[in-house]
Amino acid sequence: MDAVRVAHLREALAGTEWVQSARRFAGSLRTSVTPHRGGLLLVGTETYEPWHLAAHLDDEAAWSGQPELSPTLVRHRVPPAAPAHLSAGLGRIEAAGRRETVLVVSPGDPGPELLERVHDARRAGATVLALDEGGGAGGTAELQGIAHDALSADAAEVDLEMVQHLVSAAAGETFQGRRGPSGAPGLPAAGSRPTFRDRLSRIAEQLSAPPPTRW
Repeated sequence: MDAVRVAHLREALAGTEWVQSARRFAGSLRTSVTPHRGGLLLVGTETYEPWHLAAHLDDEAAWSGQPELSPTLVRHRVPPAAPAHLSAGLGRIEAAGRRETVLVVSPGDPGPELLERVHDARRAGATVLALDEGGGAGGTAELQGIAHDALSADAAEVDLEMVQHLVSAAAGETFQGRRGPSGAPGLPAAGSRPTFRDRLSRIAEQLSAPPPTRW
């Protein structure tokens, strides 16, 4: 990721709507997965797998003490030699129910096969969340119609890659009302958790790196 885009992401911290929108969406994510202690299914499109979002949510789950944020990456094609934690195919979404959350990341038209499975999951009681590039046409509009909550990127301001990192950073943030390690509501012990700004600075510097070994 070049320096201009890193600077753009950091500037987004200055009270813009993107920070608040990311926090709202991350709140929907936490509200969905927390009561069930997990059940987060993360899926992209046939041509796009959200590796980095999976890795960063996994990191946030560990750093924030919220293990329910750790996702299962669902894949359109599972290679024969894939390890167990990377072997979930689209049938996993089709089988999703009330205790699960399906988070769809779509840089374009998600395609009829994925939409059908996501729609089935919603009918079965799963919570559906969507991150996309907007546009409001075709499969994107249909995905937004299925989703309980959706957040769209704006290519002129913040692209989908940046939106994913804003959301993952916000997902592990400590909000007022949550007890930090010190036991004080919303006040984590000094030095125990990075701030939202710290998370975004760290994430911005990692955007061009390959996925961690686990992914």
